[in-house]
Amino acid sequence: MQSENRLFDDFVKLMNGAAGTLAGAGREAQSALKERSKEWIAGMDFVSREEFEAVKAMATAARDEVELLKARLDAITRTDGERP
Repeated sequence: MQSENRLFDDFVKLMNGAAGTLAGAGREAQSALKERSKEWIAGMDFVSREEFEAVKAMATAARDEVELLKARLDAITRTDGERP
């Protein structure tokens, strides 16, 4: 009876070790794939989210300034038209 129990215990230890090894290999493969994906995307000249948001803010500020300058120009041309 003891030998069957020991055989079962050894089998369980073997399976636990194999499961741990497979889990580690899976994590390693996932990490490698993630790193390769980052390298691939970096090679395609995509911009980061931070860069995109910075340029978007600059474009919004430029658009606001253009609208302000248009309004000033309209006001100047109106007053010039009223002069004799």
